[in-house]
Amino acid sequence: MTVSVGILLVDDEKDFATGLARLLGRKHPDERIVAVHSGAEALALLEKEPFGLMLTDLNMPGMDGVDLLRQAKGAHPDLSVVMLTAYGTVETAVDALKIGAYDFLTKPVEPENLFLVVERGLERSRLLGENARLQNLLARTNGPNELVGDSLAIRRLKDGAAAVAESDYTVLIRGESGTGKELVARTIHQLSGRRKKPLITVNCPAIPDQLLESELFGHVKGAFTGADRDRKGIFISANGGTLLLDEIGDISPGIQTKLLRALQEGEVRPVGANKPIPVDVRILASTNQPLEDKIKDNSFREDLYYRLNVLSLTVPALRERSEDVAILARHFLATSCEEMKVKPKVMSPEAVAYLTTKSWPGNVRELQNFIRRLAVFSSGESLELAHIRLVEGLDGASGEKRGLSPYKDAKDKVIDDFTRAYIEELLTKAKGNVSEAARQSGLSRVALQKILKRLEMDAGSYK
Repeated sequence: MTVSVGILLVDDEKDFATGLARLLGRKHPDERIVAVHSGAEALALLEKEPFGLMLTDLNMPGMDGVDLLRQAKGAHPDLSVVMLTAYGTVETAVDALKIGAYDFLTKPVEPENLFLVVERGLERSRLLGENARLQNLLARTNGPNELVGDSLAIRRLKDGAAAVAESDYTVLIRGESGTGKELVARTIHQLSGRRKKPLITVNCPAIPDQLLESELFGHVKGAFTGADRDRKGIFISANGGTLLLDEIGDISPGIQTKLLRALQEGEVRPVGANKPIPVDVRILASTNQPLEDKIKDNSFREDLYYRLNVLSLTVPALRERSEDVAILARHFLATSCEEMKVKPKVMSPEAVAYLTTKSWPGNVRELQNFIRRLAVFSSGESLELAHIRLVEGLDGASGEKRGLSPYKDAKDKVIDDFTRAYIEELLTKAKGNVSEAARQSGLSRVALQKILKRLEMDAGSYK
């Protein structure tokens, strides 16, 4: 089931227009189909209602099809227009293609040709509509700390980050590697009352145990060999701000004990110092490991776990929000072009659709790196499917290794992901009211209910 884009039929022969609407209605029962009988009526209706596809007669009294084409495309550039013409005026129809018509059909119209051209026109309109929706979403991204995406999972994560930002409680951020846990931490900090103070990140596994204590808490001169001067630790440097302890599950039991004391007392004791130093730091911690399992095998302190897990957020894997792949890909392409100081590149709908069919075991980080390679190896300003194939070849990825789905399955998945995202947004705006959602989308109530049933979606959960 696909989302309706709307078909507008324009022909001064009322019987022909009615018959065409009936024929298309049987082939596309979920499409909104409207027939009018003059160019002026068509233009007036286009100003009031959205349509993705228009079929118009070429020869009509008053405003002919060519004039209608010019005015309609001028006001609605993404509208797909199919010209209907008699055999003797095919040359004129070909000229219409040059000024923006998508295709043309000759009268009398053969149903097989009609269905083929209309299906292609509808597909084009859906792709353009999805592209525009993604571009609008991308335009709402305000800076590098914004969590990019519009899936239900990412919207819930954004709401969660905003909620926990209002307090100073410790937050444990969970998620697989590459999902963007550090980005979530930066978002929490930017939304908090500590935003004007520093956010400092400590990559716990990257620092040897013998140095981590000094890095966190500082040391005094002479505390150990090589300590030739006092050094402030990260806790003191982050005073008044936020400290992210990245991959907290990898710190040693000894450091865990001293970290617990610092969190409980609100003070740190530099290595070799006699007195503790009070600190005011908001702690965020991240992990890609199940800390509960580490507690069971005694490699992580249970009391530290509960101290860190006052509030908790889980960052979804990319496979759990595959409908965000398209907007993430465009976002990363735009930032990559900025980083390389080259003209912005545009990603074709076909390229975007293909990316949504790929598995991304490395999550958002893997997608970002792949898009960076695309930006480097693609020539020109348009990034096409051929460029993706080129980069895959450079990566040494075969179709078998990529787990590429059959074409029909891949296409169905893209359409289903788009439909689910569209319906989620639609029901959210309509507050779960199916009748209102049907009105806003141009779908009939019955068609919308069929989609909800197929996708196993409950409109009541959006009220």
